Amino acid sequence: MVARVTFAEIDPVRTRIDEAISQYKQSVIPELHEQDGYEGCYILTTPEGKVAVITFWESDDTADAGVKSGYYAAQVKKFLTFYRAAPGRETYEVSLAEAPAITIG
Repeated sequence: MVARVTFAEIDPVRTRIDEAISQYKQSVIPELHEQDGYEGCYILTTPEGKVAVITFWESDDTADAGVKSGYYAAQVKKFLTFYRAAPGRETYEVSLAEAPAITIG
């Protein structure tokens, strides 16, 4: 399993963090489910607007397919007006995973 991590910083003057998360949930998550190899995601936030979006993929190939096809860039573009600066992206091999049992409201 591979994790793609996108780091961004939302400008709280332009939008509230919960609004950006809601938009992601409504417009990106359904499209992620259509991507081959997609296995889930986490979104981590701070009150100051820092965001880490972690998406999990079956392999390097499936993680890279969305970047090569332009899918990833199209998703990032949806949020450009929210960011203080362009987001960064890194890919990691998932060496250990233990998901917490949480309920998200």
